[in-house]
Amino acid sequence: MELIVNRNAQRMIHNNVELNQKSSSSFIEANTEKVTLKHLKEKCIIPVFSKDNESTISHYEFINKALEVTQNLFNGFQIDNPEIRVSHVVKGRVPSAIGKPAKELEEHEKTIYYERCAFLIEIPSVVQKINGNELNLCIGGVRAYNQENLYSKKSLEKFKVFIGFQNRVCTNLCISTDGFSNEIRIGSILDLELQMEQLFSGYNREKHLGLMEKMGRFKLSEKQFAHMIGKFRMYQHLSKSEQKQVFPIALNDGQINSLVKDYYGCPNFRRLGEGSISLWNIYNMLTHANKSSYIDNNFERNVNTYELMNNLGNSLQSGMPNWYLPN
Repeated sequence: MELIVNRNAQRMIHNNVELNQKSSSSFIEANTEKVTLKHLKEKCIIPVFSKDNESTISHYEFINKALEVTQNLFNGFQIDNPEIRVSHVVKGRVPSAIGKPAKELEEHEKTIYYERCAFLIEIPSVVQKINGNELNLCIGGVRAYNQENLYSKKSLEKFKVFIGFQNRVCTNLCISTDGFSNEIRIGSILDLELQMEQLFSGYNREKHLGLMEKMGRFKLSEKQFAHMIGKFRMYQHLSKSEQKQVFPIALNDGQINSLVKDYYGCPNFRRLGEGSISLWNIYNMLTHANKSSYIDNNFERNVNTYELMNNLGNSLQSGMPNWYLPN
């Protein structure tokens, strides 16, 4: 596996509060809008813990610190400015606007913050070709205030961070188990910096790339694919005890429908002429379907699809029975 490095000195100079113009296709799409780091810094208030009025770590602090850590760890590589997606805006107003009709509010009288925020920092000079697709290294994270108890005193705050790859063909994220931390709980921005450094430094990039390349070696026939789709649908209706006996799937019915639709119509990953399809293509169609997940559970579902495809690949390689495959 060859590592492609493209260094451009001019593009290594970044303004931390500006965003590069990119394709309209995003790493996440459900119920989100794109904002800039400057917007988060200058236009958004910072929620507090109501019992003691202690400040939370803001979205701006989180993303800016992740950018600093990325620049330190990948010094000399091209690093893009963050792509930021937000959802669930919380609106307010300044005291002088009390009683004023909403339609008459001036901009300076409004306050906002976003309950949920996700970001992606691409490192496009670190590129790997896997199964005919170019992937570039990226780092990202999620902050969701709905997972904090803001009505209490200040406590440890929860963050989600990952390091992995993005498929340049479709902007799908490829996140491995060891490159993702689902629940970083910290008390300060310095604690968060340390946790991110440990995660990024401990990530086994070669293992991740190797397992994704392996997905391209295994194919499902049309019959096997249809059986798998049926089992996906059945899983949701198993009893809790039965679900514990099989490998879990986190995607919902709408996303499974998207997978079936793309099996026939996706321009990049659809079935071959005889109906067969590789696990790599199924993986990318699943991560595409996952773009419709809300910010607060998007990354977990992405990791689940990665683990599921590896589970199927191991069964195909060893010949061991798998609940999702016909005997």
